[in-house]
Amino acid sequence: MAELKEEQRDHIDSDKFAFPKERKEPIHDATHVRNAIARFNQVEGVSDDERDAAWRRIKKAADKHGVEVNEKSWRELGKS
Repeated sequence: MAELKEEQRDHIDSDKFAFPKERKEPIHDATHVRNAIARFNQVEGVSDDERDAAWRRIKKAADKHGVEVNEKSWRELGKS
């Protein structure tokens, strides 16, 4: 995955982030959706309600970009 430069990141609409208020975890393409899922539990300083909303945004972006997500909730991440 190519790293986003600050200038590129600044041009992404807030609704293209899992956490739009914090502008954390961009989800504008399939690669970034996968990355947002992989790093989801590393995001600090957000409430469970914000995580729930972010997970809904990630799931929607995953559907749009053809990324398979087996977990129904972010609470299932990392569990077998």
